[in-house]
Amino acid sequence: MPEAPKNSRKSNDVSSVAEENKKTLHFIEDVTTKADEVQKRVLAEILSRNANVEYLQRHGLKNGYTDRETFKKVMPVITYEDIQADINRIANGDKSPIFCSQPISEFLTSSGTSGGERKLMPTTEEELGRRSMLYSLLMPVMSQFVPDLEKGKGMYFLFIKSEAKTPGGLLARPVLTSYYKSPHFKNRRPDPYTNYTSPNETIFCPDSYQSMYSQMLCGLCQNAEVLRVGAVFASGFIRAIRFLEKHWALLCHDIRTGTVNTELITDQSVREAVMKILKPDPKLADFIEAECGKKSWQGIITRLWPNTKYVDVIVTGTMSQYIPTLDYYSNGLPLVCTMYASSECYFGVNLNPLCKPADVSYTLIPTMCYFEFLPIHRNNGVIDSVSASKSLNEKEQQKLVDLVDVKIGQEYELVVTTYAGLYRYRVGDGLRVAGFKNNAPQFNFICRKNVVLSIDSDKTDEVDLQNAMKNAVSHLMPFDAHVTEYTSYADTTTTIPGHYVLFWEINVNGSTPVPPSVFEDCCLTIEESLNSVYRQGRASDKSIGPLEIRVVEVGTFDKLMDYAISLGASINQYKTPRCVKFAPIIELLNSRVMSNYISPKCPKWIPGHKQWNNMN
Repeated sequence: MPEAPKNSRKSNDVSSVAEENKKTLHFIEDVTTKADEVQKRVLAEILSRNANVEYLQRHGLKNGYTDRETFKKVMPVITYEDIQADINRIANGDKSPIFCSQPISEFLTSSGTSGGERKLMPTTEEELGRRSMLYSLLMPVMSQFVPDLEKGKGMYFLFIKSEAKTPGGLLARPVLTSYYKSPHFKNRRPDPYTNYTSPNETIFCPDSYQSMYSQMLCGLCQNAEVLRVGAVFASGFIRAIRFLEKHWALLCHDIRTGTVNTELITDQSVREAVMKILKPDPKLADFIEAECGKKSWQGIITRLWPNTKYVDVIVTGTMSQYIPTLDYYSNGLPLVCTMYASSECYFGVNLNPLCKPADVSYTLIPTMCYFEFLPIHRNNGVIDSVSASKSLNEKEQQKLVDLVDVKIGQEYELVVTTYAGLYRYRVGDGLRVAGFKNNAPQFNFICRKNVVLSIDSDKTDEVDLQNAMKNAVSHLMPFDAHVTEYTSYADTTTTIPGHYVLFWEINVNGSTPVPPSVFEDCCLTIEESLNSVYRQGRASDKSIGPLEIRVVEVGTFDKLMDYAISLGASINQYKTPRCVKFAPIIELLNSRVMSNYISPKCPKWIPGHKQWNNMN
């Protein structure tokens, strides 16, 4: 099997960088040309390594069978719920080889949820190396389109999130927190492509305010050296710019005096790291004050960091809602989506990074895992198979196709078999084949299973929302009031961070008006009822703003139906959408708002799963 290039760079000289880039691009060319051969070997390697594990034995894959035909015949296509009992065994301390012959080193917590709690994805030490390998492909690809990136720095806003321990003692934490805290990131060798303005200490600071302040301070101090800016998600980068909008006077004072505000930055390791970079610079402080003090913040990124060539953030899927705001702040700089990854596995890279966000496609790297694809069928434009969590019957399982057999224009749900022990696992992502790089397909990301609302890494589906609504409306019963219709949307423009908005049409039969405090209780009850990823975003990460209920005039949802019918919807098939994104519909709803209410406090959240905390 072709091996990924190892980073043997001994210096940052131009010839060394060019040689390493050449090796990396050759590797991509090689594995995409031999895609099917590589996939066969990947599956055989996974199955031979794990031949004696309980899960494979249980499903009848005995005697070390490693061929595709036998694997597909005996192994079921699964969802998280199918293996949750086994995952709980590992979480509770079972060290027997259930999924994988290698020891499970930790759990990666997925932003998707099961039963309101984060999914736990088992992983191994070896997987860190595989994820690091995919990162190593990104900049050599980028260097083909944007020259001389090795001559400056990247200003990236990177953060760790809370982690917990399972009852069996394994860490459970988000995949990026795992990567940032790993030796692969902490002890990375000198490399011009991983030369960031943020010292490690600022990234590892658990206090999100101190981390953001110190990273922004370091980014401003080194503004002339910055050639690229970004964060993981578009929402995170916009949050950083809005943070600057609020705190630029304090930051300028620190730059002018060459001191760190000790009341704001109490973490000593962060202060020490920042002081190695910070020097008194009244001229720079005057420049930043002049730019930030202007009435308009349009183009503020190119004004403060004039050498910036692109913004590196995820703007596919639900993050596309942030594109207009990014364009405004960056003066239309290229928005680059470099890679496609999840907690289950890292998948692929964007080989045409300067394309428009709507055209982003990811080339799946055949060495990362064994890929299969379940064809998606649409019913009146609505995706069927991705939204269905039911088990597939034998006929449906036979429809899965291999990596090289997908068809251009067809949509599929991604199914993976990983080195860490997931077998024929439905990731839940809908993808459309956009083309091929040699024999490896390139996919547009279409959607995530069931998601109707998302601000940051949260994913709320229609069932979650409906259940939360049921809990909330009980507060209205003493006033003989009830919600006759509702819908929702993710407001990412009027507040930063963005927040969920629910439009309620209410019928009040009682004589006593519903007090504002009751509606506020409804807001909080909805938040308390949503999944742990949402509650963490509200209570800990501060990446989601307080939920809002907007009460609309009676008859508003009739107007909404009339509008939908005027656009061609069938009156017989029309049903109220539980989430709206179309701007004219949001305008219609907002034009009929009579009152609005905000959640009065953050919902309860603590790290770890509820059942673990109940055991303590």
